[in-house]
Amino acid sequence: MSEPAEDERTAAAAEPAAHGVTSDELMEVNAARALAGSRTCFVGIGLPSTAANLARATHEPDLVLIYESGTIGSRPTRLPLSIGDGELAETADAVVTVPEMFNYWLQGGRIDVGFLGAAQVDRFANVNTTVVSRGAGRPEARLPGAGGAPEIAANCRKVLLVLRHSRRGFVPALDFVTTMGHGSGPGDRAKYGMRGEGPAAVITDLGILRPDPATAELVLTETHPGVTVEQVRDATGWDLRVAPSVTTTAPPTEHELAALRALKAAGRKGRETS
Repeated sequence: MSEPAEDERTAAAAEPAAHGVTSDELMEVNAARALAGSRTCFVGIGLPSTAANLARATHEPDLVLIYESGTIGSRPTRLPLSIGDGELAETADAVVTVPEMFNYWLQGGRIDVGFLGAAQVDRFANVNTTVVSRGAGRPEARLPGAGGAPEIAANCRKVLLVLRHSRRGFVPALDFVTTMGHGSGPGDRAKYGMRGEGPAAVITDLGILRPDPATAELVLTETHPGVTVEQVRDATGWDLRVAPSVTTTAPPTEHELAALRALKAAGRKGRETS
């Protein structure tokens, strides 16, 4: 199946998926739900920040949000524009230096969940956010790069990934390995001295993938309402494994949707006035 053009994928994400809920909203709500029971979350900007702030606005009001710029316990009233957004420092319980953030809090194993985005993911949840090939004779596309993602993935107790599902993003081989997930399979994380368990779930606009306990390969375990297993497999660049019993995620509640849409509206207003 051919890969949809990027503008088609972006437009599709804004279209209602079921009962007036968009596919992006299904992804964001389920990403927020994945933080249930977490105490501390190291948050990436973009989709991870949307999900983490939604979790704090709904089922996890005491969730401590930590950003790479050194803010601990941020309570932004809108979605931050970047890790340097003043809203994060102004609403934080504490602001520490970046070396302290990484050396003491992160490498000390004091953070429950690392929530990351990705440009590319492979079957073992390894991540590329550095550079992607655009085909023969065309220059590579440069991306934002690693930032703190390699350290986050290595040291948080577990990692969650969130990204839109397409063959462009779910690839058989990464163009560049920015951040290690499960390497090439079981045992790789321990071999390289990584303390955390690694990626526990990949949440997309089509469903949720989780690593197989025996092989560490991603397996489709859940689809969102209205999405078929074949749709997910067609949007994946490798022969995606499927759980024996694939369940359907619960539709977003009115409370979840209202909170999510309020966050996004406040974020748009913030961009307009910044």
